[in-house]
Amino acid sequence: MNSTEQDKKRILIVDDDPEISESTRLALEALGYEVEVARDGSTGLALAERRRPDLMILDMMMPKRSGFLVLETLRQIDDFPTRIIMITANEGNRHKEYAEKLGVDAYIRKPFPMDELIDAIERVLSER
Repeated sequence: MNSTEQDKKRILIVDDDPEISESTRLALEALGYEVEVARDGSTGLALAERRRPDLMILDMMMPKRSGFLVLETLRQIDDFPTRIIMITANEGNRHKEYAEKLGVDAYIRKPFPMDELIDAIERVLSER
C-alpha cells in the first residue's frame, strides 16, 4: 500500500490500557495512518459512529462498555463500513467464536508483537 492510500485510512484504537494504545498509535502514525484513541467503550462507540473510521482496533474488556457491547451496537447499524480487529487477553475460545459470529475481521490475543497487529491491519484494509 503506498503512502497516499494510507494517508486516507483512519484507524480508531479503543483500549483502556494506555501502554498498548499509545505504542499502537505511535507505530501506526509512523506508517502514515490517521489514528484516534478512546480509552473506554462508550467513548469508542461515540467516536466510531461520528468519525466512521476505516478500521477499529477494539479491546474486549474495558470500562463503561465492553468491546462486545460496542461491536453488538455497531453491527445493528446497517451501513456501518468499519472493519474491526478485536484484541484481548482472554484465552477462551467461546469469546473468539462470539466475536467471529459478530463479524470481526481479525482476533488477536494479548500480548502480541506489533508486527502481528500491523500485518493484520494491512491484510484487513487491503480486503476492502
